[in-house]
Amino acid sequence: MPDRKTVQSAERVFQVLEALAEGGPAALTVLSQHLGLSKSTTHRMLHSLAELGYVRKEEASGKYCLTLKLLEISGRLLEQFDVLPAARRHLEKLMRLTNETVHLVQREGDSIVYIDKVESAASSIRMVSRVGMRLPLYCTGVGKAILAELPDAQVREIWEKSAVTAYTPHTITTLGRMARELAEVRKKGYAVDNEENELGVRCIAACIHDYTGQANYAFSISAPVSRMPDARVEELARFVLQVKAELSLELGYAPCRRRGADAPFPI
Repeated sequence: MPDRKTVQSAERVFQVLEALAEGGPAALTVLSQHLGLSKSTTHRMLHSLAELGYVRKEEASGKYCLTLKLLEISGRLLEQFDVLPAARRHLEKLMRLTNETVHLVQREGDSIVYIDKVESAASSIRMVSRVGMRLPLYCTGVGKAILAELPDAQVREIWEKSAVTAYTPHTITTLGRMARELAEVRKKGYAVDNEENELGVRCIAACIHDYTGQANYAFSISAPVSRMPDARVEELARFVLQVKAELSLELGYAPCRRRGADAPFPI
């Protein structure tokens, strides 16, 4: 069992790092008050971090700030990170839970590209989708899940650049209707493809946020319409939202916790 004092010491070190990352440079007194620690404890933590190269003291102001060492470590981590192995476990889990085909896509400009697919082990029906297939953002559940994360102005720009085509009688072909659809996606946290790309196929999809907060990936559960009535879509939404949260967390996403830029710490 880990030593409580060791765990507490490590916890305080990370509290100092996170406080400086969120609030910017801070004086010892202000930082100790913010963290609820004594000045001596806070100073000891800062001294250790400075010795290791993670923190430095500004000569002019006397405030403590982070160095770029954490950024160097983050850069090395990102160089080694591949979204596919991280996502694959979640895709397989979804397939086992639902017995339906699951896809993973990546945004490339005004399109999405299928980068992974886990076929249903229980169904004899095979989706026409394939890894490497490219489709516009506007006509798929995964595309709409990504579009819903973008500002309205950017959605309009993408729409105007796209050669909007009715792939099926259900494809959304007007910006006004798309805007209403995206508002619904933002409210629910997931998107539904109602035979908009392929007749007879319905999908439920959600985006994945990465460590920057961007949503350049999305995943979907696809099935024949006969197996995807509204009641089942609502049932599957619970699994989709859970995987969305778990996978986004695994990719380093966290809700933004910013303080006011002008007064990062109480004065």
